[in-house]
Amino acid sequence: MMGLGMRFRALVAAVGVLFLAVTVDAVADSKVNSVRLWRAPDNTRLVFDLTGPVQHSVFTLTAPDRLVIDINGATLGAPLNVNTSNTPITAMRSAQRTPTDLRVVIDLKKAVTPKSFSLAPNAQYGNRLVVDLFDNAADAAPPPAPTPSVATVPAVPVTPTEPAIKLPPAPAGKRDIVVVIDAGHGGEDPGASGSRGQREKDVVLQIARETQRQVNGMKGFRAELTRTGDYFIPLRGRTEIARKKGADLFVSIHADAAPSAAAFGASVFALSDRGATSETARWLADSENRSDLIGGAGNVSLDDKDRMLAGVLLDLSMTASLTSSLNVGQKVLSNIGRVTPLHKQRVEQAGFMVLKSPDIPSILVETGFISNANEASKLAASNHQQALARSISSGVRQFFQQNPPPGTYIAWLRDSGKIVQGPRDHRVNPGETLAMIAVRYQVSPATLRSANSLSSDELKIGQHLTIPSTELAAKE
Repeated sequence: MMGLGMRFRALVAAVGVLFLAVTVDAVADSKVNSVRLWRAPDNTRLVFDLTGPVQHSVFTLTAPDRLVIDINGATLGAPLNVNTSNTPITAMRSAQRTPTDLRVVIDLKKAVTPKSFSLAPNAQYGNRLVVDLFDNAADAAPPPAPTPSVATVPAVPVTPTEPAIKLPPAPAGKRDIVVVIDAGHGGEDPGASGSRGQREKDVVLQIARETQRQVNGMKGFRAELTRTGDYFIPLRGRTEIARKKGADLFVSIHADAAPSAAAFGASVFALSDRGATSETARWLADSENRSDLIGGAGNVSLDDKDRMLAGVLLDLSMTASLTSSLNVGQKVLSNIGRVTPLHKQRVEQAGFMVLKSPDIPSILVETGFISNANEASKLAASNHQQALARSISSGVRQFFQQNPPPGTYIAWLRDSGKIVQGPRDHRVNPGETLAMIAVRYQVSPATLRSANSLSSDELKIGQHLTIPSTELAAKE
């Protein structure tokens, strides 16, 4: 009987193990295969790569500071190895609390504020669990700048596309014009890719840094970056950064891809409230807007305003901003056309989410198609990056010389007749007349005819005109 009893108990135990194994297979059908980390100026982002959807919870512990992440319905598929230098994290460990529940414990140097969310699969990644660790404002210190994954563009001087402006010293109380430059994508969102492994997020960060350097070299201007390294910022977060920095202009830089590898040329976009103006613009707009899902961003609420008042104010502000966006966009596009082929000869309009700031003129510059092998090689070259940056900074300068915000140094120069500008080159666009170009550059039609030896006012599309030197009359 003893032998039979032992065999019976062994059989029961075996059935129990089998039942447990079936339960694990039925419930814990997801694995955590890896973890990736990015450091931003005020937070650290962890991304856990999963084989399927999971449920999770996050909480903190003190003495010592720790973050606990419970991932339900998952097992560990591989060691969680990650470089935690320059982050608040000292160590990361994990254990199976139950056969179906994984616990990850993160040891911290100091307290953080966590935020977490899950992401469904996209074209680049499978299921992911994202955990952001925000530095507490009281004890947060600026981290070292993240090391970019490709070499930084050297600050090599480039011959400007137009003569420099003679500028007197700035009077007290006259502020700089603030230009916020946004390098698209970043972190776990690499953007588009080239045939030789070029990544959009790297190329546009280099161009953005060079544009910042050149804008900062212009007296009366100050350039700021939305991101200074390889980390992700939600699309709406980028415009919020611009607003906090007091931006007079927001410039988002991209290098996108197209379904056809033959597509080429640079483009400039402004926001359209009626939708895209071409199939290409519509495709690009959808592609960019979808990337906001990577950041788990939400919508902007206007619940604190009367609905009709908010609508009127937004409409008025958006109309003014859009007019300025189209103006500065055309100037940037004209300058870019001197250094690289253009995809379209005019500023396109599409529903890019990153342009939806009703109070800040905003443009998106597609520096070229990284899906085109020839353009991908050019975009990775430092001399071409510098030329593109010079085109952007020149267009920005031209716009603000004609439309300086009140109270700025450039407005004071204009109003006191201090600006002396050398000759410039203008390429005639469809629909432009000599009178329109004369008004744009604040010269007379007769002056344009004389400077270009024109016998009539007739112009041809693509014709280059010399815009003579101008000096604004001083006000008494």
